[in-house]
Amino acid sequence: MTLSAELIATEQRLGAHNYKPLDVVLTRGEGVHVWDSEGKQYLDCLSAYSAVNQGHCHPRILAALTEQASKLTLTSRAFRNDQLAPFYEEIAALTGSHKVLPMNSGAEAVETAIKAVRKWGYETRGIPEDKAEIIVCANNFHGRTLSIVSFSTDPDARRNFGPFTSGFSIVPFGDEKSFEAAINPNTVAALIEPIQGEAGVIIPPPGYFRRVRELCTQHDITLILDEIQTGLGRTGKLLAEEHENIEADVTLVGKALSGGFYPVSAVLSNSEVLGVLKPGQHGSTFGGNPLACAVARAALKVLVEEDMIGNAERMGARFLNGLGSIRSNMIKEVRGRGLMLAVELDPDVGGARPYCYALKEKGLLAKDTHENTIRFAPPLIIDEKQVDWALEQIEAVLTGPIS
Repeated sequence: MTLSAELIATEQRLGAHNYKPLDVVLTRGEGVHVWDSEGKQYLDCLSAYSAVNQGHCHPRILAALTEQASKLTLTSRAFRNDQLAPFYEEIAALTGSHKVLPMNSGAEAVETAIKAVRKWGYETRGIPEDKAEIIVCANNFHGRTLSIVSFSTDPDARRNFGPFTSGFSIVPFGDEKSFEAAINPNTVAALIEPIQGEAGVIIPPPGYFRRVRELCTQHDITLILDEIQTGLGRTGKLLAEEHENIEADVTLVGKALSGGFYPVSAVLSNSEVLGVLKPGQHGSTFGGNPLACAVARAALKVLVEEDMIGNAERMGARFLNGLGSIRSNMIKEVRGRGLMLAVELDPDVGGARPYCYALKEKGLLAKDTHENTIRFAPPLIIDEKQVDWALEQIEAVLTGPIS
């Protein structure tokens, strides 16, 4: 039995079966590549769901991590630390935010935004107690906490987890008329992904977010954009909202905020929404810890200084054009923005997972989602040669027989 097989067997025996990963055991990563326990090299086209935008084990982020870890890792927010204020200053300047609230995971950032915007609705808008409503979109993915799955439309995310949190109105993604119809006097916010990643890289029609922004402004509704997956360069812009030339009132970032080294997320807001929180009303022991802040500062610096955002735009266009040129009856649709790409297969093919395994055998790691779709999201440092190599493997798998 190989080492990989032994480790997989132990996982199956001792771990909760709440994930269904591809059967590859990774032991090392550098740049766009990862290696398994038998030493085989792969091109990573998932980037830990866009948490590793800067590439695996980026040396500058690693240096910041090790330097800070040798000095101070955690104080809790009972005391101040010397990394928090510079982190606030740098991320606010980069994103144009007025207030920052650091957390750890993306789901925590979403929960934080929900709490803050409800409080803002009661104290600023004068909405009756416990009547605040938030508009969300069908097929959303904002995390897996109980409040978040309360407004999921995925049966697997909801089944047997109730009773659920109320106060959410679900509308179709990309349908501005349905969005407008859902607005009522108790609507405090809209929580939307600029591109629905887990749903299969679903991109809304042009102009959708401009209209949503207009409606939110008109009705004094807080627009919350969940940029945890789309943000920090993934779509070829710092934030995906830039593709529609709009600004959210609250922006949620995470994943690539640490370059994959450490759980870091943040709620970026105008002063009005986060200004309602007072001492003792929300917090996190690890949120804003000095190690997280030092890592996030380095992760943001390399993203900008090494032109990873521009590279995502250029390589994304090359990748998308290449995917679109593949001639295969199996392909239903190719779509993407920047390096957030997807190939949706015809339902008659029998699902995307076997094709992910076929790609794995060729040295390319990608993941199926929503049964028939393969997502491709390599680190933003990928170059032309690597994109072209990836396209060769994808074309071979989608045009030839698989075992």
